[in-house]
Amino acid sequence: MRQQAIKAVRDGQPVASVAAAFGMNVTTIFRWLAKFAEGGQNALLAKPIPGRPPKVSAEEMRWIAQAVKDNTPQQFKFEFGLWTLSLLRELINREFGKSLSLESVRRVMKLLGFSTQKPLYQAWQQDPVLVKQWESETYPAIKAEAQAAGATIYFADEAGIRSDYHTGTTWAPIGETPVVTVTGRRFSFNMISAVSPRGDIRFMIHGNCSA
Repeated sequence: MRQQAIKAVRDGQPVASVAAAFGMNVTTIFRWLAKFAEGGQNALLAKPIPGRPPKVSAEEMRWIAQAVKDNTPQQFKFEFGLWTLSLLRELINREFGKSLSLESVRRVMKLLGFSTQKPLYQAWQQDPVLVKQWESETYPAIKAEAQAAGATIYFADEAGIRSDYHTGTTWAPIGETPVVTVTGRRFSFNMISAVSPRGDIRFMIHGNCSA
């Protein structure tokens, strides 16, 4: 049962769901995860052996999972916006006074059901209510007007050298694409491209701008 529970978490199932499925409490699952992180499957079968404590305890693993899932690095006063192994190692050292190797950190994160993913970037000013209104009301009206006028609708965006270039990956639960909030402001030398619903493309180059 322990091995099945560990496998379920490693496959991306939330610890709370796995605990409920096996009739266990969440703390027990995290304790099994901590044992597995320290000694693999044999650690789940063998009786506890006196000696040094595991590198990361059950409660510490629980805290790490919650912290990375619900927070960005900036919320922990890091300058970089993506969870990297180096930042995670620093976070663990800062919070628990434990120095883990990068490989140990990687093993802990994978064991917790996390993977490195390319996040979605979303302007913090975005209003989901207005977005839905645009999709259900505004755009259909624009489409009808374009059809009546024999016009083609183009969706335009900018590309080029930008101050808000997005790259890199961050750790997040498997199956849950992380979202990084940004200011939505851009400063760049841009090339504007536009595409129609049927795939027609247009380009335009323009100079320095800010938006």
